[in-house]
Amino acid sequence: MTRFRPCIDLHEGKVKQIVGGSLRDEGAGPTENFVSDKPPAWFAQSFRENQLTGGHVIKLGPGNDAAAREALATWPGGLQIGGGISAANAAQWLDAGASHVIVTSALFDAEGKFLTDILDQLVHAIGAERLVIDLSCRRTASGWTVAMNRWQTLTEMDVTHATLDRLAPFCAEFLIHAADVEGLCRGIDADLVSLLGTWGKIPVTYAGGAATMEDMLLVQDASQGKVDVTVGSALDIFGGKGLRFAELALWNQRASS
Repeated sequence: MTRFRPCIDLHEGKVKQIVGGSLRDEGAGPTENFVSDKPPAWFAQSFRENQLTGGHVIKLGPGNDAAAREALATWPGGLQIGGGISAANAAQWLDAGASHVIVTSALFDAEGKFLTDILDQLVHAIGAERLVIDLSCRRTASGWTVAMNRWQTLTEMDVTHATLDRLAPFCAEFLIHAADVEGLCRGIDADLVSLLGTWGKIPVTYAGGAATMEDMLLVQDASQGKVDVTVGSALDIFGGKGLRFAELALWNQRASS
C-alpha cells in the first residue's frame, strides 16, 4: 500500500515550501509557498512522534547544514538527507543521524553526463543499502528527463524502466520529484506515477503536486500501491489547506496494520 513520506525542505536555513521550477542560481529568489517560524527540530519531532519513517530532509542550496543537522539529531535514523551529497561527505551525514543519503547532481558532470565511477565511489563509501538515488525530472519530448542542480539542468538520462533496472543494484530506493508540478498543489503527474508503479522492484517515493486525499488515492491506484508519496505545500503544517498531517499519519497506520 502507498505510504505517506514526510519531508523537510530547507532553504537559507529555514523550513520552506518552494515551487520547484522557480529555483535559480542567479536573479530573483524562488517562489515561496511557505516559510515556517518553527525550527527543523519541531517538524522532525512531529514525524518521530507519529512514527513516520522514510522521510527526507533536502538542503536547497548553501547555508542549510546546521538546520539539517538539527533535524537529523532530533530523530536519529528516522530521516534521509539530500542536497550537496558526495562520496566525500556521505559518511559524515550518516554519522549525523541520517538513515540514508540522497544523491542526484554528484552523479553527473556539468553537461549532464552520467558518471558511473562516482556512483561506484559512493557505493564503496557507504554501501548501496544506505544510498537513495534521486531521479527528479522534467517532462520532455522523450518522456521524463532527470534534472540536476536544483532541477535547473537537464541531464542525458531519461526516467524509464531500463534506467531503473540499471541503477537499482546500486541503491536502496529511488526518490523522484516531478519538478514541473512540484509545489503547485494542482495534482500529481499520474502518468509518471504509473510508469514507476509498473516497475516497482525496489521502494520508490514520488513527490510533486499532491493536494488532496483524492491525489493520495490516485497515487495508490496508478502505482498499484507500489509508490510512496511526499506531500509538501498542501499539508496543513506547511500552511496548506488540502491535506491534514494527522490524517496522513492515520493513513500510514492503516497501511502498516
